[in-house]
Amino acid sequence: MNKKEIGAYVVERRDTLAISQARLAELCGLSVHTLSNLETGTGNVTLETLLKVTEILGLKVHVGV
Repeated sequence: MNKKEIGAYVVERRDTLAISQARLAELCGLSVHTLSNLETGTGNVTLETLLKVTEILGLKVHVGV
């Protein structure tokens, strides 16, 4: 899965929960710019940031080989 696909999952879940981008950023302690970068796959967010966002949205991150 690439950055754009991850971002699409985040947007889809955020929309399903009817949470605005600004509200999600606030809940996660992020700037709207950082969240936007994650959602569009244009930024290099940290694992910590990704985990914050997914936790708030009720998503899980799985890593495998």
